[in-house]
Amino acid sequence: MAQSMSFVIVVTILLSAPLCFAHKSGGGGGYLYPQFYDRSCPKAKEIIKSIVAKAVAKEARMAASLLRLHFHDCFVKGCDASILLDSSGSIISEKGSIPNQNSVRGFQVIDEVKSALEKACPSTVSCADIMAIVARDSTVISGGPSWEVPLGRRDSTGASLSGSNNNIPAPNNTFQTILTKFKLKGLDIVDLVALSGSHTIGDARCTTFRQRLYNQSGNGLADFTLDQSYASQLRARCPRSGGDQNLFFLDFVTPTKFDNSYFKNLLASKGLLNSDQVLVTKNQQSMGLVKQYAENMELFFQQFAKSMLKMGNISPLTGSRGEIRKNCRKINS
Repeated sequence: MAQSMSFVIVVTILLSAPLCFAHKSGGGGGYLYPQFYDRSCPKAKEIIKSIVAKAVAKEARMAASLLRLHFHDCFVKGCDASILLDSSGSIISEKGSIPNQNSVRGFQVIDEVKSALEKACPSTVSCADIMAIVARDSTVISGGPSWEVPLGRRDSTGASLSGSNNNIPAPNNTFQTILTKFKLKGLDIVDLVALSGSHTIGDARCTTFRQRLYNQSGNGLADFTLDQSYASQLRARCPRSGGDQNLFFLDFVTPTKFDNSYFKNLLASKGLLNSDQVLVTKNQQSMGLVKQYAENMELFFQQFAKSMLKMGNISPLTGSRGEIRKNCRKINS
């Protein structure tokens, strides 16, 4: 009880001190801060939360999809909504990259939010800020922690297909490759483990983990770090060939609830993706963090919020850089 109260007190202090969340952005001038739209679009957060709540109520999986959209955006050119752009003119969309094709989703929810905000306050709220708030709201609606989202990002006028292909961690990457991709974005091993905890909600396709079931190391054998009874259950719906798009819960215990079951599953050798399980099999420090989060959900929640704030501050466009798109799918003409 004392531990629970202390957590509440810490969060209350953090939330009542907005200057803690004023982040200096890289280049272009300007800070990100939670009150950015308080005067220019006072109902922005309320509008966003309402639409996200409706979308998640309609389909629980959407919470994870919207959270992932923010992640896949920030890891490419920074948190600038480049992932939302369709191909047109000189722009080659990131939606066609290997990590994103037939995978990232939730664009229609972002479109609905943007449309509502354009009616309430035209050309004011950026698509990049919408994505950051939507990711937070999706987490909270699923039962996870809340945090004040620093705002003031502007939208990119370009995309990077190569960046999307190269910078986003893949399910079959080695632990070191994944960690390197995080470090290149200014994130560390604590952020890696905490943000991986977002796999407490959402689904993954058969094609993203099939090799673990049949041919993990090129020797025709299953991944020995995967619980064998769990592997048998997975094979029933993920055959050697076919069924590529069949969906599986990332956390089979509480698939739509944001909690720490994901970490408990890893300790039981029941992580779905290779990129999940390597957190306990390839590095002592990450394994220690997994154990801590499995034992203490409040600790996980605190760190997840901190790491989301850190990720949301990757190379934002501020000041005169970028633009405020009127339509998130295309740059202003």
